[in-house]
Amino acid sequence: MSVPILIIGKSGTGKTTALRNLNPNEVLLIQCLKKPLPFKSKNWKPWDANTKTGTVLVSDKSKVIIAGIQKAKENGKKIIIIDDFQYQMANTFMRRSDEKGYNKFTEIAKSVWEIVQAAIYSDDELRVYILSHSHEDEFGENIKMKTIGKLLDDKITIEGMFTIVLRSIISDGEYSFITQNTGKDTSKSPMGMFENKEIPNDLIEIDSIICDYYGIKNDHVIENDCTKTIALIKKRLEEFKDDEAFTEKVIASIKIYKTNLKGLKAVLKKLENRIIDREN
Repeated sequence: MSVPILIIGKSGTGKTTALRNLNPNEVLLIQCLKKPLPFKSKNWKPWDANTKTGTVLVSDKSKVIIAGIQKAKENGKKIIIIDDFQYQMANTFMRRSDEKGYNKFTEIAKSVWEIVQAAIYSDDELRVYILSHSHEDEFGENIKMKTIGKLLDDKITIEGMFTIVLRSIISDGEYSFITQNTGKDTSKSPMGMFENKEIPNDLIEIDSIICDYYGIKNDHVIENDCTKTIALIKKRLEEFKDDEAFTEKVIASIKIYKTNLKGLKAVLKKLENRIIDREN
């Protein structure tokens, strides 16, 4: 069983920007609305089904989205992201706006339900992130995912199909996600998954936490830990600016162990011991 995650929020609050640090080779980004990404994205190239290369697929068709989810493992993708999910509903509605009756609403609701079902019952260890706009009442409360028609709101309740629902916000100029219900929204996450109720809007960090929580093997967790360890080594190394030979030796070690977490931790340990000896 895969892990579906719903992320909701107002436009411009950092939902899509949260993708910026992900490895595009591991991701299939399904855009329900074609638009440029809000970060430098030269490596985020169009998906080519023939060569199974690329990252970005533009489609609001439910069958295409479901196929993208179901074929993720076959296509070498560990993460599926469906962006601007509300436009999957809105675009379908507008294309059928001349139709009379309520059948179109039922069919739209069914397509949304089928997409979420695919996100739930796909390959083990696949993470499916669904990003969508939020809706709130006139008092700024009852914040939930924006949908079309009462059937989705009254009969299904989309958030109820997810264990993890994050909400994007901007607070004091900082972009972040809410992980727990505030009493005014539908945010939620499993007990003990996130240390704080408010976390940075960085999906590589969030995905690492989710993988660790559910015991999912994830290479970019190690890559991320290596990056953090290297940053810490360089910070500690500032104390040896007067020792050029030693600094060069440590930097050479970083290059050797760049993707070897065990090796990097050994370098960090020796460096910290050297700092202790120097202080004594």
